[in-house]
Amino acid sequence: MFRNLDYTMIIVSDMARSVAFYRDRLGLPLKFETPDWTEFATGTTTLALHGGGVKMPHAGGDPSKAAGSCSIGFNVEDVDKTFAELKQRGINFVMPPIQREGEGIKLAVCLDPDGLPISFAQVVSQSTHS
Repeated sequence: MFRNLDYTMIIVSDMARSVAFYRDRLGLPLKFETPDWTEFATGTTTLALHGGGVKMPHAGGDPSKAAGSCSIGFNVEDVDKTFAELKQRGINFVMPPIQREGEGIKLAVCLDPDGLPISFAQVVSQSTHS
């Protein structure tokens, strides 16, 4: 019934700020940009930004655990290198690269301008520790 995931849409509160973040800071290739809809070339799945979002006040707790929310993740060859390069571009990480025990990955997490978690994962041997 389903062939593949076509796109992931992120509702943003400020299109220009979010485009600058994803294009200039993360380095994603821009497909096209409008005031209400922007797309980035991210392999077989398109990352789309939809304008008009409203920042919601946060009442405490972990926003990544809120029902109905999501996060996005990228596979990378070298998470330490990705972390260092993105830190130099001013990306705010909330979790530096950490070996995830039993998961076979080393993971780092940053936030986009609206607070959406973005993870970067490197597949590693389960016996490899850093």
